[in-house]
Amino acid sequence: MADMNMRRDVILALIAAVLALVVMVGGWFLVIAPREAEVATTLGRGDYTLQATDGTAFTEETLEDGPSAVFFGFTHCPEVCPTTLGDIMTWKEELGPDADALRVYFVTVDPERDTSDILGDYVGWAPGVVGVTGSREEIDKAIQSFRVFSSRVPLEGGDYTMDHSAYVLLFNRDGQFSDPIRYQEEADSALRKLRAVLEG
Repeated sequence: MADMNMRRDVILALIAAVLALVVMVGGWFLVIAPREAEVATTLGRGDYTLQATDGTAFTEETLEDGPSAVFFGFTHCPEVCPTTLGDIMTWKEELGPDADALRVYFVTVDPERDTSDILGDYVGWAPGVVGVTGSREEIDKAIQSFRVFSSRVPLEGGDYTMDHSAYVLLFNRDGQFSDPIRYQEEADSALRKLRAVLEG
């Protein structure tokens, strides 16, 4: 009798485990998957109009012109921004001629200091990278549309710096969000994501 009860308990435990797995998998399809699909189609979409250093307007329609990488930063950034721009140049070199199809945008989170001329000089050493700026209002709209973080941090003497998201957002040729590249992500992983965007 004890053996039968033990066997029944084991069977019930297995059934409970299977049901839990079904709920977890089902939950992914019902909650996570739709959420990912929603992000893919809405990230970067919004009513913002910015100015690029190449003389063009930067709007949500810009993302539909081909594969692109979008990074938010500022020219007074002491480490993250120059490091990321350097990484982008390394990735482009590794990609070879395929990199010519990738449009890279450096969007400032500090438009009060980052004018178009200053941005143009800042990205001038990075071929293929276009700076993007605009009014504070329009930049804030873009920050919200791309769901990135930015915050002004006061410094001594009345100066300030900016905290901001430190990842590169990748969009496919249809303007849909594909993947983020984290700050100092492994090169192989970053290149795999970039190739997927370029080939998609």
